[in-house]
Amino acid sequence: MRTGLTFSCSAVQASHAILCKFIQNALHFTIHLSPQKPDHIKIYNNFKTQRNVLHTLHSVKNRNLQVLFIHMSLQGKKIILAVTGSIAAYKTPHFVRLLIKAGAEVKVLITDAATHFVSPLSLATVSKHPVLANVSDGATWNNHVELGLWADAMIVAPCSANTLAKLANGICDNLVCAVYLSARCPVFIAPAMDEDMWLHPSTQVNMNKVRSYRNHIIPVAHGELASGLVGEGRMAEPEDMVKHLSRFFSEENKPLKGLKALVTAGPTYERIDPVRFIGNFSSGKMGIAIAEALADKGAQVTLVLGPSREHTYHSLVNTVHVESAHEMYEASTAVFKEADIAVLAAAVADYKPQEQATEKIKKKEGELTLTLTKTQDILASLGKIKQPGQTLIGFALETNNELEHATKKLNEKNADMIVLNSLRDTGAGFGHDTNKITLVRSSSSPIALPLQSKAEAAIAIVDQILELRHAKKTV
Repeated sequence: MRTGLTFSCSAVQASHAILCKFIQNALHFTIHLSPQKPDHIKIYNNFKTQRNVLHTLHSVKNRNLQVLFIHMSLQGKKIILAVTGSIAAYKTPHFVRLLIKAGAEVKVLITDAATHFVSPLSLATVSKHPVLANVSDGATWNNHVELGLWADAMIVAPCSANTLAKLANGICDNLVCAVYLSARCPVFIAPAMDEDMWLHPSTQVNMNKVRSYRNHIIPVAHGELASGLVGEGRMAEPEDMVKHLSRFFSEENKPLKGLKALVTAGPTYERIDPVRFIGNFSSGKMGIAIAEALADKGAQVTLVLGPSREHTYHSLVNTVHVESAHEMYEASTAVFKEADIAVLAAAVADYKPQEQATEKIKKKEGELTLTLTKTQDILASLGKIKQPGQTLIGFALETNNELEHATKKLNEKNADMIVLNSLRDTGAGFGHDTNKITLVRSSSSPIALPLQSKAEAAIAIVDQILELRHAKKTV
């Protein structure tokens, strides 16, 4: 079935170069430039190749095409805009108008401090909805849970230093915070403050916290500030925030849609008796962050999780709970047969007791000797059965000769990449919310990344997975 898509583009803008780019990136499309109407281009497309056109529209440096791209990706989306106390709030009516022009429906929340910078009446007028400031307005209760369920996205813009601290630490003393804590949709945060406030260590700690909660940060801009200084801290311009949202909702941002992924995370416990076990200090945070990052790109993820207090509520992540290395091996092997991507981030015990006591071992005089045997090597096992279209990623936690050991593991176990951790790096490894990793690939030099949140490290890993898969397709 073919469908038509028409948009306006001047004869000058519809240059030969742009049309060639369309043809190269969307070979399944028929492009018509009418001699009678040179300001119209009509594209006939097959539904399956719509993503190619979206990619083309987003990549070309053409304002008319970018406007079309934004309209397609935000059409019908329900957006909550939370306005907080910053001078940048004066830009929010324009932001709302841009969202509505792109086809979105917008509901606005506002803090008391923000009303000093922008009129609720102005925001109500452009949004076509009442502006909500309190959990209750007289006899009316503004259901924060219902609002959180209604939205496809929530954006806090501008987000003041005060509100950022509240979001980072779960403080709920106004409607904005209540809806944020209730929201099941993606949350975008656009900070706005003076440079000294932005660079203060406490603000950066709060930024790292909200990042670790899987929120999306719209970077601050550099320029003139309310103080008269020039530096970082300006809220992103409304047009840039609209583009940020449109990229998120576009099909282009879901390159793993339709693919299946396996992720292992957490420790394994090998029972000695009913009350004791051999284990490690892994929390599972890194593996869960990777599972969520893959899901954010559209993959259907099976997370095989060892004993951990951590969890995920991502709609595209199905969690399978296991305890021992053998249980993780069995679950991973079963899932891997249908998986396109596997990331083995779990800290699997290398050894287990040869025998497991059925009763608690009593303390006695003298020494207790345990005979240990090797557990299954999950990465090596999956590497042996890996098919050409599968991508297999392993982890290595080392204390010495890190790159040498990681490279050896990469080659011996038929992995496509090894994510290297070193316990010698402060802030990396078990239990932390941050990590410092090096990505080891056979096809290129190691990529050493700085200390960053595990959520950011997970995004970097997924980006490399996309590169690996693209390279396989082009070989």
